[in-house]
Amino acid sequence: MCVHQPGCPAADSPDRDAAHVVSGHPEQGWSLLCNGVVLFEDNGEILPDRSIIASRRPLRAVSVA
Repeated sequence: MCVHQPGCPAADSPDRDAAHVVSGHPEQGWSLLCNGVVLFEDNGEILPDRSIIASRRPLRAVSVA
């Protein structure tokens, strides 16, 4: 899918999020990357093989008064 030089990281690569955005939809909270990965604003992902990578955003601490 990628035609960039140098090529973007493959979807199964650890640095897959570094691929170029081909279709960005920040108002909806997601972007399609050049390698076929759908990247969500919480850093969750859907890979081209339809596997899901859960959000890697840390949970905020909640204080109870």
